[in-house]
Amino acid sequence: MRVAFVTPRYGPEVVGGAESGARQLAEHLVTSSGWEAEVFTTCALDHLSWADELAPGDVRLGGVDVHRFPTDRPRDPEGLVLDGRFRADPSSATLEASRRWVALNGPVSTGLVDAVAASDADVVVFYPYLYHPTVAAIARTPAPAVLHPAAHDEPALYLPVFDETFAAADAFVFHTMAERRLVQGVHPVAGRPQLLLPLGVADPPPARRPGAEVLGLGDRPYLVSVGRVDEHKGSVMLAAFFATYKQRHPGPLALALVGPVSAAVPAHPDVVVTGIVSEQDKYDVLRDAVVSVAPSPLEAFCMVVPESWTVGVPVVVNAHCAATTEQCRRAGGGLWFGSYRQFEAVVDRLLADARLRSGLAASGRAYVEANYRWELLSTRYARFLEEVAARGRRPRPPARGDVRSRPSPRSVGSAAGRPSSRGTGRRRS
Repeated sequence: MRVAFVTPRYGPEVVGGAESGARQLAEHLVTSSGWEAEVFTTCALDHLSWADELAPGDVRLGGVDVHRFPTDRPRDPEGLVLDGRFRADPSSATLEASRRWVALNGPVSTGLVDAVAASDADVVVFYPYLYHPTVAAIARTPAPAVLHPAAHDEPALYLPVFDETFAAADAFVFHTMAERRLVQGVHPVAGRPQLLLPLGVADPPPARRPGAEVLGLGDRPYLVSVGRVDEHKGSVMLAAFFATYKQRHPGPLALALVGPVSAAVPAHPDVVVTGIVSEQDKYDVLRDAVVSVAPSPLEAFCMVVPESWTVGVPVVVNAHCAATTEQCRRAGGGLWFGSYRQFEAVVDRLLADARLRSGLAASGRAYVEANYRWELLSTRYARFLEEVAARGRRPRPPARGDVRSRPSPRSVGSAAGRPSSRGTGRRRS
């Protein structure tokens, strides 16, 4: 079997996100199933500019053949204007306007799309739904198309251009039940083959040095948030909440924000912003944290949640993110907050109760062992792709017009820290 992955950027330089998930799946299919895998991607690394940074052509990474194509143009600033309008009211978007939004959002690469259409792969995987390569190529591939939406409740999901994208997919892979429910509530995909598949977790590297030493914090206790430092990822909100917490609770507690920086965080003596770190340093920082915080309200799946559990650390997530709260509920490995008051209550509770912290972490670790190991996931994924390939391509649906009846976005414009009726707590499901 030969599988092709289509993703806007690819490689070890890409930290987190859907593109990282695509790389892990491709490499594990090669090593565990003996498949051939190839990737069609651009020469870009920065999702804000889509400027070409890597050389075009073919390289082999982790046993996977990677075909890189130059982008036709950098990201167009005009897209920000259209993006702001659609974020405020996605229902105002016509089909033609939303197609233009996709083109401006990019990355546009004519060579990439043509190469996907000419691929002789047995099945083609598109990951995620949001970007131009998926929208432009998913209906053109002669092989069955599998879509990993990597969707969360954002305005873009409701744009009419994605009616065509979801309609052109032959099968779907979702990372959480929350993601599947969301997509099925917006796009009529329930009748097509689907797989619920989290991403896997490998064994962490052995500890090398104390996390506080990596951060330059001496022996101070700290909370850690690993991921892109970005307003949409909740990092700015978390830093503001933490600053308020320290005003109300003076003491040695610090906060570490670990990951690529896309948004400025106000300077604070108790907040450390590291930028990108090595995998070794990431795990050393995670391992010695009191709590790992995943503040984003917009996730389809959060990799740092199971990574934290593997090193014995409980997690705290944003109550407005259905995917991460689902992860915590199913594993019994964390708590959640939907407002500053809830954040304060959760942090106070965890700082004061070492037994609760260790219990949450142990429950999360056990869940990882049962559900997040690559040996199990790779086999399930390979079997699903084989079944999709055997079914062949569905008849392609006709293009749709602008007259539609659609559900409304449920959380468009919501603040990440808005109070939630769900409250905080630990619950098994």
